[in-house]
Amino acid sequence: MLSFLAFAAERLPELWARTAEHLMLTGISTVSAIAVGVPIGILLFRTGWLRNPVLAVIGIFQTIPSLAMLAILLALFSRIGLLPALIALIIYALLPIVRNTLAGLLGVPADIAEAARGIGMTSVQELRLVRIPLATPVIVAGVRTAAVVGVGIATLSAFIGAGGLGQFINRGLALSSTNLILLGAVPAAILALLVDFSIGAVEWALRPASRRYPKNSFKAWCRKITFAIPLVFLAAGAAPFLTETGTAGNGGPGGSGKGLKTVRVGAKNFTEQILLGEIMAQCIERQTGLSVERRFNLGGTMICHGAIVNNEIDIYAEYTGTGLTAVLKRPVMTDPNAVYDAVSKAYENEFGLKWLGPFGFNNTYTITVRRSAAEKNGWSRVSDLIKDARMLKAGFTAEFAERPDGYPGLREAYGLSFGRIVDLDPSLMYEAIAGGQVDVICAFSTDGRIAAYDLLPLSDDRRFFPPYVAAPVVRSDFLSSCPEVGKALAGLAGNIDDAAMQRLNYEVNGKGRSPAEVASEFLESLGKY
Repeated sequence: MLSFLAFAAERLPELWARTAEHLMLTGISTVSAIAVGVPIGILLFRTGWLRNPVLAVIGIFQTIPSLAMLAILLALFSRIGLLPALIALIIYALLPIVRNTLAGLLGVPADIAEAARGIGMTSVQELRLVRIPLATPVIVAGVRTAAVVGVGIATLSAFIGAGGLGQFINRGLALSSTNLILLGAVPAAILALLVDFSIGAVEWALRPASRRYPKNSFKAWCRKITFAIPLVFLAAGAAPFLTETGTAGNGGPGGSGKGLKTVRVGAKNFTEQILLGEIMAQCIERQTGLSVERRFNLGGTMICHGAIVNNEIDIYAEYTGTGLTAVLKRPVMTDPNAVYDAVSKAYENEFGLKWLGPFGFNNTYTITVRRSAAEKNGWSRVSDLIKDARMLKAGFTAEFAERPDGYPGLREAYGLSFGRIVDLDPSLMYEAIAGGQVDVICAFSTDGRIAAYDLLPLSDDRRFFPPYVAAPVVRSDFLSSCPEVGKALAGLAGNIDDAAMQRLNYEVNGKGRSPAEVASEFLESLGKY
């Protein structure tokens, strides 16, 4: 506990920033859902024939898993960040707000409604002056549920670069860091309790009994104060966002205003990518003096690719084999130079992206087993698994399970068909196989945990996997406007071989050091940064 508190104290500025982002996401989405959901609830009250169809549609949206919803919206809008995250949160907030609005309006006692009509009120006046005021506590209860659920779902928004406390959780999963996971999970839980309390207080203040307290009594003052509590939360969440949007975007591509440029460096959601992102970011900062915005843990390949194509990041590290098969959808090639030439030309022509000089290592997939199991069963090549495959449990990353250069192609090339396959986060694969929970994984050849966990990569005897030579990918228009960035990154070319990358990965995964610290030491070791 003490070590976690010390860790949180070190990260306090970023913790406040991420908490504010989380509040902003929850606050804007909840207010927007109120603006949409309450009118829908009123409409359903007045038009009974619409109730079941509309509630059914909203209910169907509610059943879609959160990550799936984010992925669908990401594909629909072709952009990462705030917009798809807010839309997803609004969709999930609608059902409790619409249902409670309808229930509150329908729950007004019949004798009160009859009395309102008896004194000559029209249906609109009855709704506005009688039903809505009496239904308000029930409506607010629905808002309370929606807001608390929104706090939880907002943690997943970090998966698509929308920020918030989920960013710590994503990093923790990528780096196997319990402290980082807790740094996101604990404040999110506390935030959910505070949001629940604040809206619950408003719900109490709106009850008819609360309105009858004596004018200057303590409870009457408490009632007035409660209405300000949600506004304080909204203001706290909106302030950093307004500051950021007021200063960003005025300096051209990657602009940060006042004629300066901010370089936006992206990274996927595993250790090596975060390390490469840090190395590139610090290299640019040291060599050019430009400001760097780190947009790490952006999910998988297609999220990063979509982000750079849509001008949401300027640079990220990609692998030639991944670009060839996953992005360009081309057949597997085995010659490293031919693959690099093919992806370089295609990326420039199709996407306006430039591949810079490779870092110097080839992080190919490698089918990996426990060394003890390999010695017991006589496994040294991938083809040796064929006879035992149906009795083995494989743990693959989600990308590997679906990509043509992953399990589908491997199955065709080797005739392999494992008995069971489970999807695992890259950070969990190694612990799973070391603990005997799976028998085979799709390890990365430069991962230091292969040696740390005494695992054995099997020889790709049918030469199925293409080369995965890593290199910076940069937007061509950005490179033209900031040629100094290209010059800075050129100094990294050829300076990270397989052994060096494996060592850097192990410093983070094996020793629990921060990627920023490891990247800084590496750049200093080169003697030119």
